[in-house]
Amino acid sequence: MQIIILGDNDVAKGLTETLSCEEHDVTLVGNDNDRLEQLEEIFDIRTINGFPSYPSVLRSAGAEDADMLVAVTDNDEVNMVACEVAHALFNIPMKIARIRAAEYLDKKSLFDENVIAIDVQISPEKMVTDHISRLIEYPGALQVYDFAEGKVRMVLLRPYYGGVLIGKSLAEMHQFIEDIEVRVVTIFRDGHPVKLDGNTIIETGDELLFLAERDYIREVMEAFGRLDSPNNRIMIAGGGNIGLRLAENLEIKYQVKLIEHQEKRADHIASELSNTTVLHGDVSDKQMLIDENIENMDVFCAVTNDDEANIMSCMQAKRLGVRQVMALVKRPAYVDLIEGSEIDIPISPQQITVGSILAHIRKGDIIKVYSLPNSSAEVIEIVAHGDDKSSKVVGKKINEVKLPHGAAIAAIVRNQIKLIFARDTLIEAEDHVLVFVEDTKRINSIEKLFQVSAAFI
Repeated sequence: MQIIILGDNDVAKGLTETLSCEEHDVTLVGNDNDRLEQLEEIFDIRTINGFPSYPSVLRSAGAEDADMLVAVTDNDEVNMVACEVAHALFNIPMKIARIRAAEYLDKKSLFDENVIAIDVQISPEKMVTDHISRLIEYPGALQVYDFAEGKVRMVLLRPYYGGVLIGKSLAEMHQFIEDIEVRVVTIFRDGHPVKLDGNTIIETGDELLFLAERDYIREVMEAFGRLDSPNNRIMIAGGGNIGLRLAENLEIKYQVKLIEHQEKRADHIASELSNTTVLHGDVSDKQMLIDENIENMDVFCAVTNDDEANIMSCMQAKRLGVRQVMALVKRPAYVDLIEGSEIDIPISPQQITVGSILAHIRKGDIIKVYSLPNSSAEVIEIVAHGDDKSSKVVGKKINEVKLPHGAAIAAIVRNQIKLIFARDTLIEAEDHVLVFVEDTKRINSIEKLFQVSAAFI
Protein backbone atom coordinates (compact mmCIF):
# COMPACT_ATOMS: atom_id res chain seq x y z
CA MET A 1 0.00 0.00 0.00
CA GLN A 2 1.29 3.47 -0.90
CA ILE A 3 0.76 5.79 2.08
CA ILE A 4 1.49 9.50 2.46
CA ILE A 5 1.89 10.74 6.03
CA LEU A 6 1.66 14.48 6.67
CA GLY A 7 3.51 15.77 9.73
CA ASP A 8 6.93 15.55 11.31
CA ASN A 9 5.78 15.31 14.96
CA ASP A 10 5.93 12.34 17.34
CA VAL A 11 2.65 10.85 16.08
CA ALA A 12 3.94 10.86 12.51
CA LYS A 13 7.23 9.38 13.70
CA GLY A 14 5.50 6.60 15.65
CA LEU A 15 3.27 5.75 12.71
CA THR A 16 6.22 5.76 10.31
CA GLU A 17 8.22 3.51 12.62
CA THR A 18 5.44 0.91 12.70
CA LEU A 19 4.62 1.01 8.99
CA SER A 20 8.27 0.88 7.94
CA CYS A 21 8.41 -2.64 9.42
CA GLU A 22 5.47 -3.75 7.30
CA GLU A 23 4.84 -4.07 3.58
CA HIS A 24 4.00 -0.44 2.85
CA ASP A 25 5.56 2.24 0.66
CA VAL A 26 5.65 5.29 2.99
CA THR A 27 6.33 8.93 2.10
CA LEU A 28 6.56 11.46 4.93
CA VAL A 29 5.84 15.17 4.33
CA GLY A 30 6.85 17.93 6.76
CA ASN A 31 8.51 21.32 7.27
CA ASP A 32 11.44 20.42 9.53
CA ASN A 33 14.20 19.45 7.11
CA ASP A 34 16.63 18.27 9.80
CA ARG A 35 14.02 16.01 11.38
CA LEU A 36 12.95 14.68 7.98
CA GLU A 37 16.53 13.76 7.10
CA GLN A 38 16.89 12.01 10.43
CA LEU A 39 13.68 9.99 9.95
CA GLU A 40 14.61 9.15 6.36
CA GLU A 41 17.91 7.69 7.54
CA ILE A 42 16.43 5.79 10.50
CA PHE A 43 13.44 4.23 8.75
CA ASP A 44 14.64 4.09 5.13
CA ILE A 45 11.63 6.00 3.80
CA ARG A 46 11.08 8.80 1.30
CA THR A 47 10.57 12.31 2.69
CA ILE A 48 9.36 15.58 1.16
CA ASN A 49 10.08 19.00 2.66
CA GLY A 50 7.16 21.32 1.98
CA PHE A 51 3.84 22.70 3.18
CA PRO A 52 1.69 19.57 3.65
CA SER A 53 -1.57 20.77 2.07
CA TYR A 54 -0.10 22.35 -1.08
CA PRO A 55 -1.13 20.48 -4.25
CA SER A 56 2.42 20.66 -5.67
CA VAL A 57 3.85 19.14 -2.48
CA LEU A 58 1.29 16.32 -2.46
CA ARG A 59 2.00 15.63 -6.11
CA SER A 60 5.72 15.40 -5.35
CA ALA A 61 4.87 12.95 -2.57
CA GLY A 62 3.14 10.67 -5.07
CA ALA A 63 -0.49 11.60 -4.44
CA GLU A 64 -1.53 10.55 -7.96
CA ASP A 65 -0.76 6.91 -7.10
CA ALA A 66 -1.37 6.92 -3.34
CA ASP A 67 -3.81 4.54 -1.67
CA MET A 68 -4.06 6.51 1.57
CA LEU A 69 -3.35 9.94 3.05
CA VAL A 70 -2.82 10.25 6.82
CA ALA A 71 -2.79 13.91 7.90
CA VAL A 72 -1.47 14.17 11.46
CA THR A 73 0.14 17.62 11.54
CA ASP A 74 -0.44 19.74 14.66
CA ASN A 75 -2.81 22.02 12.70
CA ASP A 76 -6.44 20.90 12.24
CA GLU A 77 -7.01 23.28 9.33
CA VAL A 78 -3.95 22.01 7.42
CA ASN A 79 -5.11 18.42 7.93
CA MET A 80 -8.61 19.20 6.68
CA VAL A 81 -7.46 21.16 3.62
CA ALA A 82 -4.93 18.46 2.74
CA CYS A 83 -7.66 15.81 2.76
CA GLU A 84 -9.90 17.96 0.56
CA VAL A 85 -7.05 18.57 -1.91
CA ALA A 86 -6.26 14.83 -1.89
CA HIS A 87 -9.89 14.10 -2.75
CA ALA A 88 -10.57 16.83 -5.29
CA LEU A 89 -7.30 16.73 -7.24
CA PHE A 90 -5.91 13.23 -6.72
CA ASN A 91 -8.89 11.06 -5.78
CA ILE A 92 -6.97 9.28 -3.01
CA PRO A 93 -9.33 6.50 -1.80
CA MET A 94 -8.75 6.75 1.97
CA LYS A 95 -8.15 9.99 3.88
CA ILE A 96 -7.50 10.04 7.64
CA ALA A 97 -7.17 13.32 9.54
CA ARG A 98 -6.14 14.17 13.06
CA ILE A 99 -8.74 16.67 14.34
CA ARG A 100 -8.24 18.09 17.83
CA ALA A 101 -10.74 20.94 18.17
CA ALA A 102 -14.15 19.98 19.57
CA GLU A 103 -15.68 22.82 17.49
CA TYR A 104 -14.99 20.74 14.37
CA LEU A 105 -15.61 17.28 15.81
CA ASP A 106 -19.06 18.25 17.07
CA LYS A 107 -20.15 19.16 13.51
CA LYS A 108 -20.36 15.72 11.89
CA SER A 109 -21.92 17.12 8.71
CA LEU A 110 -18.60 18.81 7.91
CA PHE A 111 -16.91 15.50 7.20
CA ASP A 112 -18.67 14.49 4.03
CA GLU A 113 -17.13 14.18 0.58
CA ASN A 114 -19.37 17.02 -0.57
CA VAL A 115 -17.99 19.31 2.15
CA ILE A 116 -14.61 18.20 3.60
CA ALA A 117 -13.73 14.78 2.26
CA ILE A 118 -12.35 13.01 5.34
CA ASP A 119 -13.08 9.32 5.71
CA VAL A 120 -11.83 8.93 9.28
CA GLN A 121 -11.37 11.61 11.96
CA ILE A 122 -8.91 10.84 14.75
CA SER A 123 -9.30 12.82 17.99
CA PRO A 124 -6.25 12.36 20.24
CA GLU A 125 -7.86 14.32 23.07
CA LYS A 126 -10.94 12.08 23.15
CA MET A 127 -8.88 8.89 22.96
CA VAL A 128 -6.54 9.99 25.75
CA THR A 129 -9.50 11.09 27.89
CA ASP A 130 -11.26 7.74 27.43
CA HIS A 131 -8.02 5.91 28.20
CA ILE A 132 -7.44 7.79 31.48
CA SER A 133 -11.09 7.38 32.48
CA ARG A 134 -10.80 3.58 32.14
CA LEU A 135 -7.64 3.55 34.28
CA ILE A 136 -9.37 5.54 37.00
CA GLU A 137 -12.30 3.11 36.93
CA TYR A 138 -9.94 0.24 37.83
CA PRO A 139 -7.46 1.36 40.52
CA GLY A 140 -4.19 -0.54 40.17
CA ALA A 141 -4.52 -1.32 36.44
CA LEU A 142 -1.55 -0.33 34.28
CA GLN A 143 -3.54 -0.43 31.04
CA VAL A 144 -7.19 -1.11 30.16
CA TYR A 145 -8.22 -1.97 26.60
CA ASP A 146 -11.78 -2.09 25.22
CA PHE A 147 -13.07 -4.69 22.76
CA ALA A 148 -16.49 -5.59 21.37
CA GLU A 149 -17.79 -2.06 21.93
CA GLY A 150 -16.65 -2.09 25.56
CA LYS A 151 -18.36 -5.36 26.55
CA VAL A 152 -14.98 -7.13 26.84
CA ARG A 153 -11.87 -5.66 28.41
CA MET A 154 -8.20 -6.59 28.59
CA VAL A 155 -6.24 -5.41 31.61
CA LEU A 156 -2.51 -5.19 32.23
CA LEU A 157 -1.50 -5.32 35.90
CA ARG A 158 1.20 -6.42 38.32
CA PRO A 159 0.02 -9.22 40.65
CA TYR A 160 0.67 -8.45 44.31
CA TYR A 161 1.42 -10.62 47.31
CA GLY A 162 -1.81 -11.51 49.05
CA GLY A 163 -3.79 -12.31 45.92
CA VAL A 164 -5.22 -15.84 45.92
CA LEU A 165 -3.67 -16.55 42.50
CA ILE A 166 -0.09 -15.65 43.45
CA GLY A 167 2.04 -18.79 43.34
CA LYS A 168 -0.67 -20.73 41.50
CA SER A 169 -0.40 -22.21 38.02
CA LEU A 170 -2.61 -21.12 35.14
CA ALA A 171 -4.23 -24.57 35.22
CA GLU A 172 -5.31 -23.92 38.83
CA MET A 173 -6.71 -20.45 38.15
CA HIS A 174 -10.35 -21.47 37.66
CA GLN A 175 -10.41 -23.22 41.04
CA PHE A 176 -10.11 -19.78 42.62
CA ILE A 177 -12.18 -17.71 40.15
CA GLU A 178 -15.40 -19.66 39.85
CA ASP A 179 -18.08 -18.95 37.25
CA ILE A 180 -16.01 -16.27 35.51
CA GLU A 181 -14.62 -16.70 32.00
CA VAL A 182 -11.08 -15.30 32.16
CA ARG A 183 -7.90 -15.91 30.22
CA VAL A 184 -4.33 -14.84 30.83
CA VAL A 185 -3.20 -13.64 27.42
CA THR A 186 0.47 -13.18 28.23
CA ILE A 187 2.86 -12.61 31.12
CA PHE A 188 5.81 -10.25 30.83
CA ARG A 189 8.66 -11.30 33.11
CA ASP A 190 11.82 -9.21 33.22
CA GLY A 191 10.48 -7.31 30.23
CA HIS A 192 9.96 -10.36 28.02
CA PRO A 193 6.82 -12.42 27.23
CA VAL A 194 6.73 -15.84 28.88
CA LYS A 195 5.72 -18.93 26.90
CA LEU A 196 2.49 -19.97 28.63
CA ASP A 197 1.15 -23.41 29.43
CA GLY A 198 -0.91 -24.88 32.25
CA ASN A 199 2.15 -25.18 34.48
CA THR A 200 3.12 -21.48 34.26
CA ILE A 201 3.21 -20.01 37.78
CA ILE A 202 1.90 -16.49 38.48
CA GLU A 203 4.58 -14.56 40.37
CA THR A 204 4.83 -11.18 42.05
CA GLY A 205 6.79 -8.81 39.80
CA ASP A 206 5.12 -10.16 36.67
CA GLU A 207 3.20 -7.88 34.34
CA LEU A 208 0.14 -9.91 33.44
CA LEU A 209 -2.40 -9.29 30.69
CA PHE A 210 -5.81 -10.89 31.17
CA LEU A 211 -9.11 -10.84 29.31
CA ALA A 212 -12.64 -11.01 30.72
CA GLU A 213 -16.12 -9.57 30.33
CA ARG A 214 -16.37 -6.00 31.58
CA ASP A 215 -18.70 -6.85 34.47
CA TYR A 216 -16.13 -9.22 36.04
CA ILE A 217 -12.92 -7.20 35.71
CA ARG A 218 -12.91 -5.99 39.32
CA GLU A 219 -13.36 -9.52 40.74
CA VAL A 220 -10.51 -10.88 38.62
CA MET A 221 -8.20 -8.01 39.61
CA GLU A 222 -8.92 -8.69 43.27
CA ALA A 223 -7.91 -12.34 42.81
CA PHE A 224 -4.54 -11.13 41.54
CA GLY A 225 -4.21 -8.94 44.63
CA ARG A 226 -4.19 -5.74 42.60
CA LEU A 227 -7.57 -4.06 43.07
CA ASP A 228 -7.18 -1.00 45.28
CA SER A 229 -10.10 0.65 47.04
CA PRO A 230 -12.31 2.62 44.61
CA ASN A 231 -11.15 6.05 43.51
CA ASN A 232 -13.24 8.98 44.68
CA ARG A 233 -11.15 12.16 44.73
CA ILE A 234 -9.35 13.20 41.54
CA MET A 235 -7.06 16.17 40.96
CA ILE A 236 -6.32 17.21 37.36
CA ALA A 237 -3.31 19.41 36.60
CA GLY A 238 -3.84 21.34 33.37
CA GLY A 239 -6.93 22.87 31.84
CA GLY A 240 -6.24 22.37 28.14
CA ASN A 241 -8.47 20.35 25.83
CA ILE A 242 -7.61 17.07 27.54
CA GLY A 243 -7.98 18.47 31.07
CA LEU A 244 -11.38 19.97 30.30
CA ARG A 245 -12.65 16.82 28.55
CA LEU A 246 -11.37 14.65 31.39
CA ALA A 247 -13.10 16.76 34.03
CA GLU A 248 -16.35 16.60 32.05
CA ASN A 249 -16.08 12.81 31.97
CA LEU A 250 -15.19 12.37 35.61
CA GLU A 251 -17.25 14.96 37.48
CA ILE A 252 -20.39 12.84 37.14
CA LYS A 253 -18.96 10.04 39.31
CA TYR A 254 -16.03 11.56 41.23
CA GLN A 255 -15.05 14.58 43.30
CA VAL A 256 -12.84 16.53 40.89
CA LYS A 257 -10.46 19.46 41.32
CA LEU A 258 -8.73 21.04 38.32
CA ILE A 259 -5.71 23.39 38.38
CA GLU A 260 -5.14 25.85 35.51
CA HIS A 261 -2.39 28.51 35.51
CA GLN A 262 -4.06 30.97 33.10
CA GLU A 263 -6.74 32.95 34.90
CA LYS A 264 -8.97 33.55 31.86
CA ARG A 265 -8.80 29.89 30.90
CA ALA A 266 -9.62 28.90 34.47
CA ASP A 267 -12.70 31.17 34.40
CA HIS A 268 -13.79 29.65 31.08
CA ILE A 269 -13.38 26.10 32.41
CA ALA A 270 -15.37 26.96 35.53
CA SER A 271 -18.23 28.18 33.32
CA GLU A 272 -18.14 24.93 31.28
CA LEU A 273 -18.15 22.52 34.23
CA SER A 274 -20.97 22.00 36.68
CA ASN A 275 -19.47 19.88 39.47
CA THR A 276 -15.69 20.50 39.39
CA THR A 277 -13.70 22.80 41.66
CA VAL A 278 -11.50 24.90 39.34
CA LEU A 279 -8.36 26.42 40.86
CA HIS A 280 -6.20 29.16 39.37
CA GLY A 281 -2.57 28.41 40.15
CA ASP A 282 0.69 26.67 39.30
CA VAL A 283 0.60 22.86 39.24
CA SER A 284 4.09 22.79 40.77
CA ASP A 285 3.16 25.08 43.70
CA LYS A 286 3.75 22.78 46.66
CA GLN A 287 1.96 25.00 49.18
CA MET A 288 -1.16 25.24 47.03
CA LEU A 289 -1.27 21.45 46.72
CA ILE A 290 -0.95 21.14 50.49
CA ASP A 291 -3.67 23.75 51.03
CA GLU A 292 -5.96 21.76 48.71
CA ASN A 293 -5.44 18.61 50.79
CA ILE A 294 -3.39 16.81 48.16
CA GLU A 295 -2.67 13.97 50.59
CA ASN A 296 -6.37 13.01 50.50
CA MET A 297 -6.47 12.66 46.72
CA ASP A 298 -6.78 9.16 45.21
CA VAL A 299 -5.45 10.16 41.78
CA PHE A 300 -3.34 13.07 40.56
CA CYS A 301 -3.37 13.33 36.77
CA ALA A 302 -1.06 15.86 35.07
CA VAL A 303 -2.15 16.67 31.51
CA THR A 304 -0.57 20.05 30.74
CA ASN A 305 1.18 20.67 27.41
CA ASP A 306 4.58 20.54 29.14
CA ASP A 307 6.11 17.09 29.70
CA GLU A 308 8.53 18.38 32.33
CA ALA A 309 5.75 20.09 34.30
CA ASN A 310 3.67 16.90 34.20
CA ILE A 311 6.54 14.73 35.39
CA MET A 312 7.72 17.04 38.16
CA SER A 313 4.22 17.79 39.47
CA CYS A 314 3.42 14.07 39.58
CA MET A 315 6.60 13.29 41.49
CA GLN A 316 5.79 16.03 43.99
CA ALA A 317 2.18 14.86 44.36
CA LYS A 318 3.34 11.30 44.99
CA ARG A 319 5.71 12.44 47.71
CA LEU A 320 2.89 14.46 49.29
CA GLY A 321 0.77 11.34 49.68
CA VAL A 322 -1.36 10.82 46.55
CA ARG A 323 -2.06 7.11 46.05
CA GLN A 324 -1.68 7.06 42.26
CA VAL A 325 -0.21 9.58 39.82
CA MET A 326 -0.49 9.68 36.04
CA ALA A 327 1.54 11.93 33.72
CA LEU A 328 0.81 12.81 30.12
CA VAL A 329 4.15 12.37 28.35
CA LYS A 330 4.44 13.25 24.67
CA ARG A 331 8.12 12.48 24.15
CA PRO A 332 8.69 8.72 23.74
CA ALA A 333 12.17 8.98 25.29
CA TYR A 334 10.62 10.38 28.48
CA VAL A 335 8.13 7.49 28.67
CA ASP A 336 11.02 5.01 28.81
CA LEU A 337 12.94 7.22 31.24
CA ILE A 338 10.23 7.43 33.90
CA GLU A 339 9.26 3.76 33.69
CA GLY A 340 9.65 2.30 37.18
CA SER A 341 9.89 5.75 38.81
CA GLU A 342 7.52 7.36 41.30
CA ILE A 343 5.10 7.97 38.43
CA ASP A 344 2.65 5.08 38.40
CA ILE A 345 1.40 5.40 34.83
CA PRO A 346 2.87 7.45 31.97
CA ILE A 347 0.21 8.28 29.37
CA SER A 348 1.56 8.34 25.80
CA PRO A 349 -0.79 10.14 23.37
CA GLN A 350 1.47 9.04 20.53
CA GLN A 351 0.99 5.36 21.30
CA ILE A 352 -2.77 5.74 21.76
CA THR A 353 -3.21 7.76 18.55
CA VAL A 354 -1.01 5.52 16.40
CA GLY A 355 -2.95 2.43 17.47
CA SER A 356 -6.22 4.02 16.40
CA ILE A 357 -4.82 4.98 12.99
CA LEU A 358 -3.36 1.51 12.43
CA ALA A 359 -6.84 -0.02 12.72
CA HIS A 360 -7.73 1.80 9.48
CA ILE A 361 -4.46 1.10 7.69
CA ARG A 362 -4.21 -2.61 8.33
CA LYS A 363 -5.68 -4.96 5.77
CA GLY A 364 -8.74 -7.02 6.65
CA ASP A 365 -11.67 -5.96 8.79
CA ILE A 366 -9.67 -4.81 11.81
CA ILE A 367 -11.71 -3.05 14.49
CA LYS A 368 -9.13 -2.26 17.17
CA VAL A 369 -5.33 -2.15 17.44
CA TYR A 370 -3.58 -1.69 20.79
CA SER A 371 0.19 -1.45 21.12
CA LEU A 372 1.41 -2.73 24.49
CA PRO A 373 3.80 -0.47 26.42
CA ASN A 374 7.53 -1.23 26.53
CA SER A 375 7.30 -3.98 23.92
CA SER A 376 6.69 -4.59 20.22
CA ALA A 377 3.55 -6.57 21.02
CA GLU A 378 0.03 -5.74 19.86
CA VAL A 379 -3.49 -6.96 20.47
CA ILE A 380 -5.92 -6.67 17.57
CA GLU A 381 -9.64 -7.25 17.14
CA ILE A 382 -10.36 -8.59 13.66
CA VAL A 383 -13.61 -9.85 12.11
CA ALA A 384 -13.66 -13.26 10.39
CA HIS A 385 -15.49 -13.21 7.04
CA GLY A 386 -16.37 -15.78 4.40
CA ASP A 387 -17.00 -19.49 4.82
CA ASP A 388 -14.98 -22.70 5.13
CA LYS A 389 -14.16 -22.56 1.40
CA SER A 390 -13.17 -18.90 1.02
CA SER A 391 -11.54 -18.32 4.41
CA LYS A 392 -8.47 -19.81 6.07
CA VAL A 393 -10.00 -19.37 9.54
CA VAL A 394 -13.79 -19.71 9.27
CA GLY A 395 -14.88 -23.30 9.94
CA LYS A 396 -11.63 -24.15 11.72
CA LYS A 397 -11.11 -24.74 15.42
CA ILE A 398 -9.10 -22.10 17.26
CA ASN A 399 -6.27 -24.57 17.82
CA GLU A 400 -6.22 -25.48 14.10
CA VAL A 401 -5.58 -21.97 12.80
CA LYS A 402 -1.99 -21.71 11.53
CA LEU A 403 -0.79 -18.51 13.15
CA PRO A 404 2.75 -17.15 12.74
CA HIS A 405 5.28 -17.69 15.52
CA GLY A 406 4.61 -15.47 18.52
CA ALA A 407 0.90 -15.01 17.78
CA ALA A 408 -2.09 -16.53 19.57
CA ILE A 409 -5.86 -16.23 19.44
CA ALA A 410 -6.82 -14.95 22.87
CA ALA A 411 -10.58 -15.31 22.48
CA ILE A 412 -13.60 -15.03 20.21
CA VAL A 413 -16.46 -12.62 20.79
CA ARG A 414 -19.61 -13.88 19.08
CA ASN A 415 -22.58 -11.65 18.29
CA GLN A 416 -20.89 -8.90 20.37
CA ILE A 417 -22.06 -10.75 23.47
CA LYS A 418 -20.58 -14.21 24.06
CA LEU A 419 -16.90 -14.46 25.07
CA ILE A 420 -15.38 -17.80 24.07
CA PHE A 421 -11.98 -19.23 25.10
CA ALA A 422 -12.31 -22.97 24.36
CA ARG A 423 -9.56 -24.02 21.96
CA ASP A 424 -11.80 -26.57 20.17
CA THR A 425 -14.36 -23.88 19.23
CA LEU A 426 -15.13 -23.54 15.52
CA ILE A 427 -14.65 -19.99 14.24
CA GLU A 428 -17.80 -18.71 12.55
CA ALA A 429 -18.33 -15.95 10.00
CA GLU A 430 -18.62 -12.50 11.65
CA ASP A 431 -16.90 -13.65 14.85
CA HIS A 432 -14.66 -10.97 16.37
CA VAL A 433 -11.30 -12.64 16.93
CA LEU A 434 -8.88 -11.17 19.49
CA VAL A 435 -5.27 -11.91 18.50
CA PHE A 436 -2.14 -11.30 20.58
CA VAL A 437 1.03 -10.71 18.54
CA GLU A 438 4.46 -10.60 20.18
CA ASP A 439 6.07 -8.73 17.28
CA THR A 440 4.35 -6.38 14.82
CA LYS A 441 6.53 -7.84 12.04
CA ARG A 442 4.08 -10.79 12.11
CA ILE A 443 1.04 -8.58 11.45
CA ASN A 444 1.19 -9.01 7.65
CA SER A 445 0.89 -12.78 8.01
CA ILE A 446 -2.17 -12.40 10.24
CA GLU A 447 -3.79 -9.92 7.84
CA LYS A 448 -3.34 -12.36 4.95
CA LEU A 449 -4.70 -15.20 7.05
CA PHE A 450 -8.01 -13.37 7.58
CA GLN A 451 -8.38 -12.08 4.01
CA VAL A 452 -11.01 -13.76 1.87
CA SER A 453 -11.30 -11.57 -1.21
CA ALA A 454 -9.92 -8.51 -2.98
CA ALA A 455 -12.41 -6.41 -1.02
CA PHE A 456 -10.23 -6.72 2.05
CA ILE A 457 -6.84 -6.09 0.42
